[in-house]
Formats: sequence, C-alpha cells, structure tokens
Amino acid sequence: MKLSLPGRASATAVVAAAALLTGGSIAGAAPAPVAAAAPDIPVANVKAHLAQLQSIATANGGNRAHGRTGYKASLDYVKAKLDAAGFTTTVQQFTSSGRTGYNLIADWPGGDTGQVVMSGSHLDSVTAGPGINDNGSGSAAVLETALAVARSNYQPTKHLRFAWWGAEELGMVGSRYYVNSLTTANRSKISGYLNFDMIGSPNPGYFVYDDDPAIEKTFKTYFTGIGVSTEIETEGDGRSDHAPFKNAGIPVGGLFSGADYIKTSAQAAKWGGTAGKAFDACYHSSCDTSSNINDTALDRNADALAYAVWGLSA
Repeated sequence: MKLSLPGRASATAVVAAAALLTGGSIAGAAPAPVAAAAPDIPVANVKAHLAQLQSIATANGGNRAHGRTGYKASLDYVKAKLDAAGFTTTVQQFTSSGRTGYNLIADWPGGDTGQVVMSGSHLDSVTAGPGINDNGSGSAAVLETALAVARSNYQPTKHLRFAWWGAEELGMVGSRYYVNSLTTANRSKISGYLNFDMIGSPNPGYFVYDDDPAIEKTFKTYFTGIGVSTEIETEGDGRSDHAPFKNAGIPVGGLFSGADYIKTSAQAAKWGGTAGKAFDACYHSSCDTSSNINDTALDRNADALAYAVWGLSA
C-alpha cells in the first residue's frame, strides 16, 4: 500500500452465490440462479507463492520494487503460473521515475466480455524490504484464486479478469496507467473491480471497503457466515489501486487487514491480537518477510476473495 497519502478470512460454510446479488450498484447485480459455490482456497498454496516471492526478493537485493530485478522476476513467476493454467496474459509496460514498470493482466476465456469482474493487487514492494504482507499477501491470494478458477474449469456468466499492478508504491502508477489506457467503452464493461492490498497482517483486523453496496454486501455476507465481525475500511482509502478505478466511475470493493494504524482495545476484544500495537508493525520495513503473516487472516481473506469472485460473476 502506498504510504504518503492520508488515511485510508479459513472456515468454510458458503452461502449460495445468488443471495449475494440482490441490491447494490454493481452492473448486472440482479437476482440470479444459484451458482456453483466457491472453492476453499488452500492457505498452504497461498503461502507457497509467498515463499517464492520471498526467495525472489532475497536473490534480488532484498526487495521486489518498481524498476528492480526483483519486481520483474515476481511478474515472471506469476505469469508462468497463469500461462500454464490456460489464462490469456498480457504484460503492459510503462515508465515511472525513469524506470520501466509492468502490469500483468490475465483473462479467463469465456463469459460475457461486456460484463467483466476484475480482481487485482499490487505486486511491487517498497525498496526497504521484500513486501510479503504489502503486498505479496494480496498478490498470492489473487493468483491462487485465479488458479482455482482454472482447476475447477469455472464457466461464469460474466468474464473474469485478474491483474497485478506495478509501481503502486509510487502512487498507484500502474493501475492508473491501465485505467487511463482503456477506452470509455471498455471502462463501462467492467462491472466491478476488487482490490486486495495487505490481507495477512500479523496483528490483523478485518476491514471491508464500503465504496459499492453490492460488493460490500458480498464480502460481509461471507464473513458473517464464518462468524467474523468486520469494520469499514478507512486507513487505506484512496491509497491503493482501487482509487483509479473508482475515479473513473467503476464500482470498486476490497479487503484489508490493516497497516500502521494502532489496534484498539475494542478491536482486540473482537478479533484477538494485541491492543496498542500496529496491525502490521513491519509495514514498509525490512521485516516485512514471510514471517510477517497471520495465517488465519490470510486464509479467511483468500476464501472471501474467491467467494466474491464466484458470487459476483455467476
């Protein structure tokens, strides 16, 4: 997550996806026939991706930052997994701060391309560290959800697209470049964009974006189903890759487990963890390594991600 701008789950029990699609502003969110339930996303698979991102950072100067070899190696790792799974991948190139950056876009064949459900995360770290929670966690969960789509040969009504953004830490550069590159007609085809930036914080909270009512309801329905309370996400508002989509009039939503804000006593009573400490004390630091992850939060949020992808695309 970008630092400089101001303030901005795996029990299973899945509710029928049709119940999610009543009400709200996401395009096409009318009641629908009962769809296939989302699969459980194995947290071990998500953590295996994180281990690879950690290894990449370690081999490339300790980070995966924009314009550095660790970033490109991270993108190549994700792309290879998607290509092997049958996705159509596109690498979009841009320049920022005198360095070449890259976005990775992956489309799952099929579905109505006039109604695109898009999920994304930023793949870059800051230069100070490997960025395993920020934002290997979101990137790995989006990747594993995409691979689950392929494993199940899911054929939704809507078209599925996944994205990994470059240079988010410099001000959402990659995602803004992508949105600006879209024609007005292609922007209008995106029914919703779901953003996942930091979802495995070691002292976690469970925060849901409130930008679009239907997307918000989808995530809240999942967490209610597993008995986890949520709060509205405010710490990262405007500080991550949903912002360019929102500014372009595209419905957005997402999940967040907290950065450098301090967990209150009330939040610790509700979610566990330690009051008076940051949700992620290693935010933007060298200690944001593979040990800086809460497995339960990562598991719950990855399952919620899949639940939303299945439910909103049915």
